Amino acid sequence: MKKVLVALSGGVDSSVAAALLLEQGYDVTGGFIKNWSDSKDPMSGVCSWRAERRDALRVAAALDIPLLTFDFEKQYRKKIVDELYHGYKKGETPNPDVLCNEYIKFGLFYEKAMELGYDTIATGHYAIVKSTTNRRGTIGTCDVGRLFRGIDPAKDQSYFLYRVPGSVLRRTLMPVGAYQKSKIRELAKKFKLPVANKPDSQGICFIGKVDFSKFLSNQIKNKPGKIITDEGVTIGKHQGLHNYTIGQRGRIAVADKHPWFVAVKDTKKNILIVVNREEHPFLQSKDLTVGDMHWIAGEPPKLPIKVQIQGRYHGELIPAKICTGKSKKNIHIELIKPLLAAAKGQSAVIYQGQECLGGGVIEEVVHLC
Repeated sequence: MKKVLVALSGGVDSSVAAALLLEQGYDVTGGFIKNWSDSKDPMSGVCSWRAERRDALRVAAALDIPLLTFDFEKQYRKKIVDELYHGYKKGETPNPDVLCNEYIKFGLFYEKAMELGYDTIATGHYAIVKSTTNRRGTIGTCDVGRLFRGIDPAKDQSYFLYRVPGSVLRRTLMPVGAYQKSKIRELAKKFKLPVANKPDSQGICFIGKVDFSKFLSNQIKNKPGKIITDEGVTIGKHQGLHNYTIGQRGRIAVADKHPWFVAVKDTKKNILIVVNREEHPFLQSKDLTVGDMHWIAGEPPKLPIKVQIQGRYHGELIPAKICTGKSKKNIHIELIKPLLAAAKGQSAVIYQGQECLGGGVIEEVVHLC
């Protein structure tokens, strides 16, 4: 009987994942990860991680499985939170969920599971993992995990998993990825899980739903500056460029008859440039330079190659061609169709059909004008 350590968060998805694996005959242990102790539940006033761990304990009791607790808060602050602040200070838009998966769930948690003698780990992600041997581009001649989109397009989380290497994926199970979310809710009730009706978690990975501007203000001081149009007309004042992201429509302090969209964050001049429509060339990208590349197979495919690019979670899949970059560490992507609101620091994730090949961080954007 294979031993599996399930990342049990106290939510519905990971709880159903544990129940499904028990049903399939695995020797299941739950593993709760404590990463952040500063946030509080707005209803109870109790630290969020304590409330989540309480739910994880209730689920473990209902399933009659042990629950281990892992404290990775020190590493989480250094590798995810500090990187988040660093990116926003530079005017970029980093993704904490991508980093959390790479360094915590499929980094430290995976390593602990292997140290403790588990055969595999499991998570409640909406994605599908398959294994293959001797596939071109894999790591040596070993089995390697391949990552595919989840069955439910509204919940698919493969975008956040592109930095997980195939060597880790081959010892990872994601049982809920083969189901629609509605079915997972049904299964939670079937298994009589105490969290069957619990709402989905929102906000930053392990931190939860917070006022993001206030969260950033803990480390980044507001530096007011001008808001100007693409024609150079000053129409307002911003309170700090880190409070905005490319393509953003809300929270732009300009009174006008039509909406404005953030198009450019000029960090050198501390100017926010806005445009009056999403179709504006400033918000349409035709080429990208992407660095910090991670290929799930361990090495890149033979280039050039035709693929699809996703520039943000739930973003449209854009047909593209990948060419070699300026160095071995980056690639050049020619977009066959313009990509909306691409921003430095965002992840550009690469697909062929339903399979995720990998991705990287956007370094340079070439707009239509």
